[in-house]
Order: sequence, then C-alpha cells, then structure tokens
Amino acid sequence: MAMLRDAVSIEASTFQFFTRNPRGGAAKPRDLEDERKFVSEREGAGIKAILAHAPYTLNPCSADPAVRDFALRVMADDMERLEGVPGSLYVFHPGSHVGQGIEKGIELIAEFLNKILKPEQSTFVMLETMAGKGSEVGSRFEELRAIIDRVSLKEKLGVCLDTCHVSDAGYDITNDLNGVLSHFDDVIGLERLRAVHINDSKNPLGSHKDRHAPIGEGTLGMETFRAIVNHPALKDLPFFLETPQDLEGYGREIALLRSL
Repeated sequence: MAMLRDAVSIEASTFQFFTRNPRGGAAKPRDLEDERKFVSEREGAGIKAILAHAPYTLNPCSADPAVRDFALRVMADDMERLEGVPGSLYVFHPGSHVGQGIEKGIELIAEFLNKILKPEQSTFVMLETMAGKGSEVGSRFEELRAIIDRVSLKEKLGVCLDTCHVSDAGYDITNDLNGVLSHFDDVIGLERLRAVHINDSKNPLGSHKDRHAPIGEGTLGMETFRAIVNHPALKDLPFFLETPQDLEGYGREIALLRSL
C-alpha cells in the first residue's frame, strides 16, 4: 500500500517495483492482507496494471548451473507471489552468456522460460531490450525473437522496450523512430510490445553502456520523447521511468511527459 500511496501522490497511473533486493535475492515475507487491500483499492486510485522487475542478479543463461538454478528458484517464487496481484506485468533482463556465445545463451533462456511459464498464471512476463554491454543477450530484436520462438507458452511472453537501452544498442529512435518500430514489428511483432521503460541516455547512439539520464537531459533529447509518447504504436502502453530521480523528481517527469 505504501507504493500505491506514493504513486497517487505524484499522479502516476502505474508503477514499477523490485520483487526483492535488486542486487541480491532476499525477499520480504508476503503480507497477504496488504495484497488484498491493494487489489481492492488500486482501481479507485486510478492505478492500472503494475510492473514487477526481477533482481539484476538473475542470469538464466550463465555458464554456472548454480547461477541458473538460483534464477529459476527466484523467478518461480516471484511468479507465485504475483498471483496475489492478478494481471501484473513482470520484466527481467535476459542475461549474459559469459563466453558461451549468443546461440547458447538464447537456448538456455528459452529452456529457463519453458520451466517457469505456466498455463494458469495471470502474470505476463517480458524480456527487456538490452544495451549490449559485455556478453548481454537481447540487444538485438532478432535475439529476442529467437528466444520467443523456442518458448512453448508464447501467449504469456512479450517484450518491454527500454528507450535508453535500444539507443545504446544502436537503434536510432531519435532520427528514425518509425523505422525502428517498423523493424521491431517485422522481427518480433508490435503486439508483443507490452510496456516501455522511458529513460534518456548519458551516452551516444550505439555506445553499449546502459547509463540512464533524466528525461530531456541526455543524448536522446526532448523531441525524441515527444515523438515516443505520441506515437500511435506506443501511446496506449504503460510507461515506466527508471531515471536517476527521487519521488518528487518522478512527479515532475510524469507531468513533463504528459505535457508533451
């Protein structure tokens, strides 16, 4: 309920939260009463589908079986917890192949998802577009499509597009947003795009760095965000800020994006 109150205080219509320590794996015990209260009150508060973010420590395509097993146990627990808030969204970083190669990474991520996804779950899971630093999997749309193609329950799986990441990966959303989205549609299908992480970038196109900046204060610039929030293929999706801000700063950015 604290997150609901914070969201309402800055006039947000949705919010993202970490399911547990983002740099670890420990999770607080479930508070079933708090879950029930949130579910009963969120509609009246104007809060739509919320987004749960997996911890950064998950690496489903690690070369180490123990690391892969940790990812499996954590995400399975997250899926169980999120059923207390039906219809939630869940996003995770596909992982890093750490020298095994992209193809092996894709194979392991798909194998992981085939163990996680269940026909009865109400949570919709999303692969995040990545910046391509190190041995990250998922900086190219083709890599995300290759994962999806190998997953049985495709109806439970989609993509969250991160504006900083795709620019850092080399997709020119500043000068060719239509072209990038057309390419996404050709490769993955826009129907699988279910959320947007809306962030400016501290680094130039194709830098593969993944350093977020406040809206309009990075290399993407304000006009890029004007085009994004008004684009017919994106304007009805939930947008989530991951900029370096406090709660008050997020409130200012929400008002700024709405003004565009």
